[in-house]
Amino acid sequence: MAEKDENSKPEYGVEDKKQNYEKYVKEMTPTHNLWLQMLKAFITGGLICVLGQGILQFCTDVMSMEKETAASWCSLSLIFLSVLLTGLNIYPRIVKWGGAGALVPITGFANSVAAPAIEFKKEGWVFGVGCKIFTIAGPVILYGIFTSWVLGVVYWLCTMFGIV
Repeated sequence: MAEKDENSKPEYGVEDKKQNYEKYVKEMTPTHNLWLQMLKAFITGGLICVLGQGILQFCTDVMSMEKETAASWCSLSLIFLSVLLTGLNIYPRIVKWGGAGALVPITGFANSVAAPAIEFKKEGWVFGVGCKIFTIAGPVILYGIFTSWVLGVVYWLCTMFGIV
């Protein structure tokens, strides 16, 4: 009967597994050029701002609106365009290219509300759209309102005690 050679099968220790895993992670992790990403975000956000400024100028100069009314129309127009482009599956491509430049402005917030609503529409109006519409934007809205409430209470207390 032949004896088994202890060296015939490779033994993988913890260190070998760790090195193999690190190698795998390094191969699978996409590499990014930070400066190029920042440039793309700057261009994308800048173009959104230029579009907003153009809408604002059009409303004040051509439509003869007051500045506050024109600003409201500008915000509504940007939100409408964002939702429309999200529905046409164009805004996600803009986000993929421009990164935070497309996600930070009001258009990104509108996209974060519209995208889940469009995605879950097939599940129905109540359990699809109604339940999922704020999955991304909901925490932002919740913590924004809660934080403003807390700061309001702090401000009220400071005025009661003569601090402010």
